[in-house]
Amino acid sequence: MRSAAPRPPQGPVLAIDPGRHKCGLAVVDQQGRPLHQAVVPTREVGAVAASLVAEHAVAHLLVGDRTAAREVCRLLAAAGLPLAPTLVDEHHSSEQARRRFFQENPPRGWRRLLPTSLQTPSRPCDDYVALLLAERFLAEPPAAD
Repeated sequence: MRSAAPRPPQGPVLAIDPGRHKCGLAVVDQQGRPLHQAVVPTREVGAVAASLVAEHAVAHLLVGDRTAAREVCRLLAAAGLPLAPTLVDEHHSSEQARRRFFQENPPRGWRRLLPTSLQTPSRPCDDYVALLLAERFLAEPPAAD
């Protein structure tokens, strides 16, 4: 497990928002466009990540550095992934992901009259956290050699 020292990716990145019960996953291309987003049970993260790495020719594996990061990294290693995870800072990512969720999925009906800060997303938005982690990684300037 390495700390974030990003390099320009040579392919898509797979970002994982680790959690005790569920994980958000997002595959993002070099330009930051999402190719795949999902929320999966933590016990399945290794198998799902291995499938996504193979399917999308993933160049970097990213894992959020907070809750359950060690456990998820252990599950990824047990799945035999060919990439070592890079930790990415998750600071304020949940709040940002919630805002992004409501931007892309605006409330409808009477809910549109309520401020989104008072609403709960209609589904888990851990995949939006993973998307933000990938965007943070891609936005970082390359480390000097």
